[in-house]
Amino acid sequence: MEFGNATGPTTFILLGFYEWPDLQLTLFIIFLLVYLVALTGNLMIITVIYSDPHLHTPMYFFLCNLSLLDITFTTAILPKFLDICLTGNQSITYMGCITQMFFFVICVVAEYFLLAVMAYDRCVAICHPLRYPNLMNVRFCAKLAVASWFLGLLESLIFFGLISHFSFCRSNVINHLFCDLKPLLKLSCSGTQRVELVIQVSGVLFGFVPLVFILITYVFIISTILKIRSNKGKSKAFSTCSSHLTVVILFFGIILSMYMRPKSAYSIEQDKVFAVLYASLIPMLNPVIYSLRNKEVKQAIWKLRGKCLRQTGLVSKQ
Repeated sequence: MEFGNATGPTTFILLGFYEWPDLQLTLFIIFLLVYLVALTGNLMIITVIYSDPHLHTPMYFFLCNLSLLDITFTTAILPKFLDICLTGNQSITYMGCITQMFFFVICVVAEYFLLAVMAYDRCVAICHPLRYPNLMNVRFCAKLAVASWFLGLLESLIFFGLISHFSFCRSNVINHLFCDLKPLLKLSCSGTQRVELVIQVSGVLFGFVPLVFILITYVFIISTILKIRSNKGKSKAFSTCSSHLTVVILFFGIILSMYMRPKSAYSIEQDKVFAVLYASLIPMLNPVIYSLRNKEVKQAIWKLRGKCLRQTGLVSKQ
């Protein structure tokens, strides 16, 4: 196989959870349900926001982008893992492997910046409510969303260019759930120092920088909320941020714990657990967090449900 200057096997072997041969069917059922719930939940968020004019605001526009990222994320990874669990077919083509890695990096980096953008949106809404419509206009919000996707694409293209010139002569067995960067590097007989340096630098630029920005925005948000005199006003302001803050803690905590660990602390078993969390549970939990903790989204869901029932004739039209 040759791609650029890359040489090696035409296929790789993804081991998945090979340590548990008797649990493969159980794992298939569990992760199929997780995948379906993640798809359904995120599609529901997009549909509800699109169908309700009251939700055509910057916050929900960014939430739609987050749901689209989660759909892309899980669809790039889980179908192949489900195939491994159900059929035992652990092989994946070189291009299939690189494609998994490509979309994985796009989604992770884009989500970093999208969560930072959402924090900025909440900061402007709470700290500068009178200027909010002008500051967060449609054109500016579209630019922020496009920039998040573009930075994800840029980072992915960088890794794609580096990995595509690797020689994989040691083995074609990847002891992981999908084609992630670190497991691929372990198989390479090319020099990996440059890629490892890029991973560390990108972890700082595309991971810690958005996280620090989010923390700074929340300092301003919390200080502004504490100045609100009424308890009802404070509660309402906190409720608009709690869902986003919960997602930030989950996503950044898991991803940065995995990729910014020193080599001495590296463990493939831990990586598999982290992979399960960020590839399946986070995309599944995001719509749950935003719908259950958001009164406007819950009201829009019930309105859409009632509309669908009336159109199907299951309830009478009033």
